[in-house]
Amino acid sequence: MQDTFPKNSANLTHLDSQGQAQMVDVSAKATTVREAVAAAQVRMLPETLAAIQAGNTPKGDVLATARIAGIMAAKQTSNLIPLCHPLPLQKVTVEITADPELPGYQIQATVKTKAETGVEMEALTAVSVAALTLYDMAKALEKSIQIEAIRLISKTGGKSGDYLNPH
Repeated sequence: MQDTFPKNSANLTHLDSQGQAQMVDVSAKATTVREAVAAAQVRMLPETLAAIQAGNTPKGDVLATARIAGIMAAKQTSNLIPLCHPLPLQKVTVEITADPELPGYQIQATVKTKAETGVEMEALTAVSVAALTLYDMAKALEKSIQIEAIRLISKTGGKSGDYLNPH
């Protein structure tokens, strides 16, 4: 596997000339519309999936709670991820879809802003927290629920251009 990381710390944007962590100055960057889509999956037993779909869970509406948690998490990303810029979010959606083949749920978050930096971390945080909340709301039914495949699906806007995950 080829090493793709810069060997010289001068190439690292989150380090100053003394090697100290810093927040990148994005003030000179153009304000553009940026959007990111992230996904995760939550694997569980078929009977746990059936109980959630039937609304038969001890803690209440699992999916609504997980959806709201994901939206709230996107809005709090800069408080959770060091050196992440606080951004004005114009759109956050969290979709949670039953997948009987998994069995479990597919989670997808879309985050959009008009800013100087992207919203990939906000989308990834949204699906991560939605998945964690789904686990928390359903753990009384099953402790072996698995959170899997958290990933960036796509991003648009900004100097680096568009990205579409090939997998």
